[in-house]
Amino acid sequence: MATEESPCNLTQLSGRLLERGALRRTPAGIPVLEFVLAHVSTQVEAEVERKVECEMACVAMGQAAQVLLAAKPGYGVKLGGFLAARSLKRRSPILHVNTVEFVEGTENGIQT
Repeated sequence: MATEESPCNLTQLSGRLLERGALRRTPAGIPVLEFVLAHVSTQVEAEVERKVECEMACVAMGQAAQVLLAAKPGYGVKLGGFLAARSLKRRSPILHVNTVEFVEGTENGIQT
């Protein structure tokens, strides 16, 4: 459990790449890629199963951005990272991606 001395902000989320922006670079030359992940799963809340669906804004920098350049909309991925405010003015969360794993599976009976 996190305390004030050791705050915790670790996030893992899987889903399908919904949309992907163009690769850009910071003034220091670091690659940056913004994209949206569509997540669908079944979760248990108060001992009851419920279907969960959401879209999460994401940003990857450096090596993670380079890896995601290979992904096209519809690709399955499992992401690891942390949540932060989008900017000083826009306080909605965005997932800052540190790790990327491409996921294969079946979608509606079709091998992906």
